[in-house]
Amino acid sequence: WTSARRTSQRTLSLQIVSLDFLFKFLVIGNAGTGKSCLLHQFIEKKFKDDSNHTIGVEFGSKIINVGGKYVKLQIWDTAGQERFRSVTRSYYRGAAGALLVYDITSRETYNALTNWLTDARMLASQNIVIILCGNKKDLDTDREVTFLEASRFAQENELMFLETSALTGENVEEAFVQCARKILNKIESGELDPERMGSGIQYGDAALRQLRSPRRAQAPSAQECGC
Repeated sequence: WTSARRTSQRTLSLQIVSLDFLFKFLVIGNAGTGKSCLLHQFIEKKFKDDSNHTIGVEFGSKIINVGGKYVKLQIWDTAGQERFRSVTRSYYRGAAGALLVYDITSRETYNALTNWLTDARMLASQNIVIILCGNKKDLDTDREVTFLEASRFAQENELMFLETSALTGENVEEAFVQCARKILNKIESGELDPERMGSGIQYGDAALRQLRSPRRAQAPSAQECGC
């Protein structure tokens, strides 16, 4: 995916920012729900006109500021077609967060959510943070799934929920930021441990420095005690 590669290169130029964390993200859901367009809108800030069905998995990344912490999201956009399911499932392992996407104008994509949710929680992590995204909010007149119905589904399954538009950009960045913020909250509360294998979270340079600084501070006192 050339545009994602170009974006990644530009993102790398921003690495002068001292990163606090890196999070592995997934974008999952049926084909045709606008997953690739959501990712493109988030990274490039524009709509992807020539979007075709994803073959296998595509990748993009972006650094965001969440409550004063710099987090790099490494995002895997998975194919929604059944024939790629066995391939895309291998990318679930070790994901910290996910956007679970359906099309508000397609009852079929909404009905498939339970299967996608089951896969994410079984294959990624029990602690994976998921936000439900009802995409194509700009096509409200063609809606087949009500906001209230999807909101109830999200509540019953302990998901965050937003309706988004990859075309206009409405709530697209907010979806990624909300998901990242919840992961940060879970790290701070001790519910998520970045050092646990398969957490989908890595410490950035800034966080590593903070972890090491208390040890350096303790070193002089240890020497004094040894005298």
